[in-house]
Amino acid sequence: MTVIKINALTVPAEMGEEVARRFAARVGAVDGHDGFEGFELLQPTDERTTWLVVTRWRDDESFQAWRASASFGHGHRAPDGEAAPAPMPIQAELWSYTVAVATAG
Repeated sequence: MTVIKINALTVPAEMGEEVARRFAARVGAVDGHDGFEGFELLQPTDERTTWLVVTRWRDDESFQAWRASASFGHGHRAPDGEAAPAPMPIQAELWSYTVAVATAG
């Protein structure tokens, strides 16, 4: 059963472009991990400041294995030869869901 993990990031308005840039720099980093099914970074289109990092996994065990992996740690640090980026003043909350009802469209 697919598990959806949503990292809800509260991002100050002036930091939105930097959030998008940092995620774009790591796009595809998790693609080959066992059980990974998909990724989306959702940017608000209204006055909200919550960005959503949505990942889909075959099961919770696959997600937990990725979080414990070296690739997770590698994806959260600077690329080789670059200085580590300054921490961003954002808050994060992890949500977990399964699909209750769906339609293909």
